[in-house]
Amino acid sequence: MADVVVRKFVVSVDEIFHEGGPVAGTPLRRAAVLAVIENPFAGAYVEDIAFFMDDLKPLGLEMARRLIDALGGDPAVVEGYGKGAIVGSAGELEHAALWHNPGGYSMRELLGDARAIVPSAKKVGGPGTHLDVPITHVNASYVRSHFDAVEVGIGDAPRANEMVLALAMTTGPRIHARVGGLKAGEIKGEDGLR
Repeated sequence: MADVVVRKFVVSVDEIFHEGGPVAGTPLRRAAVLAVIENPFAGAYVEDIAFFMDDLKPLGLEMARRLIDALGGDPAVVEGYGKGAIVGSAGELEHAALWHNPGGYSMRELLGDARAIVPSAKKVGGPGTHLDVPITHVNASYVRSHFDAVEVGIGDAPRANEMVLALAMTTGPRIHARVGGLKAGEIKGEDGLR
């Protein structure tokens, strides 16, 4: 077991009223929470790293709670989600993959019946590196109106021996979604896709 050492959290919320078209009656809110943590595998190749996913589960739940709180505290308003990680230069891309289970399952657990796989992005980079966290509908990945991305990054992270872990949630479709495809009201809810 490795201790999860958190240097800081960053929470941000966007409220989008329009994208050049009519003003929405209810703004779209897109929120992200980031945790800057020490990378226990930085600086050396370590064969057995999978155990760290279990160590990250409590952090995933804490971050998902912070994100729901930032959106008003009601999980029912969340319609989209995604996750991502940026690993500092002394780490490797596989370290970012450790976030898949704890990041995704934490959101799904707190949202209740979320069925869709949580999309993800990852990269290696230095302080100030940004990442586009992909977003899909929480119950059906094929709902085209909810295809989105939330850009995340922190000016002083990740340092070489750190990772930035990210979760993102949205309260609805893109503000002027109008390119067709499966609609949220048409979700069958059988497989997380449609």
